[in-house]
Amino acid sequence: MKYLLLICSDEAGYDATPEELDAEPWASEMDRRGVRLMGSRTRDAADATTVRVRDGARLLTDGPYAETKEQMAGFDVIECADLDEAIEVAAKHPVARYGMIEVRPFWTD
Repeated sequence: MKYLLLICSDEAGYDATPEELDAEPWASEMDRRGVRLMGSRTRDAADATTVRVRDGARLLTDGPYAETKEQMAGFDVIECADLDEAIEVAAKHPVARYGMIEVRPFWTD
């Protein structure tokens, strides 16, 4: 089953060193295991644009949709046998120790 990992962090900063937040070792391990299909970092929330259409009018808002401390910092698409494996993969991501990883299954028919 395919899962989307939303990598969320607090842009205010961490008490962690850059080495502790380096996701390259995690990505390399998941690539070796054949679990990670793709992934990337995203630009800061300040660079986001939220799009809505109401009554035929397009409404644009600078910044993210939600006003929260934690914002999406990246994503990964993984393929795992089940939710338990997806949780194990997410828990190994370095940002899980300082931010959060939302694990969301893809819709299947």
